[in-house]
Amino acid sequence: MSDSKSAASDARSEALHIDRRQLFIGGAWRPASGDARFDVFDPADGSVLTDVADASVDDARAALDAAVAAQPGWATTAPRERGEILRRAFDLVTTRADDLARLMSLEMGKTVAEARGEVTYGAEFLRWFSEEAVRIHGRWMQAPAGGSRLLTVKKPVGPCLFITPWNFPLAMGTRKIGPAVAAGCTMVVKPAGQTPLTMLLLAELMAEAGLPDGVLNVVTTSHSGEVSAALMADPRLRKVSFTGSTPVGKALVKQSADQLQRVSMELGGNAPFLVFADADIDAAVAGAMIAKMRNMGEACTAANRFLVEESVADQFASKLAERMGSLRLGRGQDDGVDVGPLIDEKAVAGVTALVDQAVGAGARVVTGGSAPDGPGYFFTPTVLMDVPADADVNREEIFGPVAPITTFASDDEAIERANATEYGLAAYVFTRDLGRTIRLAEALEFGMVGINTGLISNAAAPFGGVKASGFGREGGFEGIEEYLDTTYVSLPAG
Repeated sequence: MSDSKSAASDARSEALHIDRRQLFIGGAWRPASGDARFDVFDPADGSVLTDVADASVDDARAALDAAVAAQPGWATTAPRERGEILRRAFDLVTTRADDLARLMSLEMGKTVAEARGEVTYGAEFLRWFSEEAVRIHGRWMQAPAGGSRLLTVKKPVGPCLFITPWNFPLAMGTRKIGPAVAAGCTMVVKPAGQTPLTMLLLAELMAEAGLPDGVLNVVTTSHSGEVSAALMADPRLRKVSFTGSTPVGKALVKQSADQLQRVSMELGGNAPFLVFADADIDAAVAGAMIAKMRNMGEACTAANRFLVEESVADQFASKLAERMGSLRLGRGQDDGVDVGPLIDEKAVAGVTALVDQAVGAGARVVTGGSAPDGPGYFFTPTVLMDVPADADVNREEIFGPVAPITTFASDDEAIERANATEYGLAAYVFTRDLGRTIRLAEALEFGMVGINTGLISNAAAPFGGVKASGFGREGGFEGIEEYLDTTYVSLPAG
């Protein structure tokens, strides 16, 4: 048996772990009501990979019951103990990196090499917040008028609901679980139906690290809207964190209003990638490959619109097309594969429609431009030149391996074009001019700006956006504040 086939077989064995295909509630694996189940598909060929428990509303309420029951004891657990659990979880995730990567590649499609990168990134949130658990503090001060003292105390928000997406099934979980555990919050996690297996393995590892029963509960379901609505209607739930599309995020914010729940929303993006004439073009192309092709372009931070100064546009497009055109498509577990499949048939249809509309409006295909014949949900890495500024591919989130290039003539035009979107998550700038760097960092209406780099995600940095890209921050010193309430205590001077 070849190494790639052996790896695929090992990953399938992980996926078929009997206990781990159940719900994880109160520290135990249990079936869904009526033993209901739903299928998980392999996007590389469309086949059924396995099935998992299909939680009902009653199952989800049982998970919240477990979180609520565990909350008082967990909130009073010593910060050092919470931090040590996270550190042990970091070690376990790191040790099981190959298992997690193969499993992630099977259910989501990304290459095993890229999945290993996600494991490294995702594990870092466990380590970062293991260190932050012991640094939660308030303040003490004399009242300005004298006569009393002011004390502030930080307390855990309480039971949380985490709704995680399919594109980064490990990292989007640890980015929420890490700060919640550090802050002393319990949680119910609802992973995406397309990629539940990685989260179920993570739950097993968190339990092995010593996380008490009921602190982390995982419900897999094909009834996402119904389950989420029922949990959010419960006054015992105090916090919701969601990563996904802007339309779904808006609906969840509206639902949260009835219970006045704390919400964090990491939503859609439409990242501009600006290349100025003075940039190192080879470095810009290398950065573009990272910013565009990470996760096959299925990332909210993916470079979506390439805005290139007129005098270097042809050079940039030619070099980018050469790199994009050399990428090999295939099953993520196979050796030598650079680009895996998109998540499903709907994703391929959406990318195809955007490319076709742009070409119909006058864009020129430099490389790629279509979906190959099946099986699987693939799309050829694509570079488009002369893309009209108002083409759909410049206005909508692509979520695929397509790089549309539009030119600009001045700094002011570049800034105006970059900001001409309802989204505001990430932006990228390539220039050697320090003054321009500062001006653009201040003028661009985005929560994150990468200067001469195509990779901005970092567990030590606050991840999040503005405008229709949401609110709240994950990671960094700011990340744990999303899970803490502040109590002010007034004390007499003595």
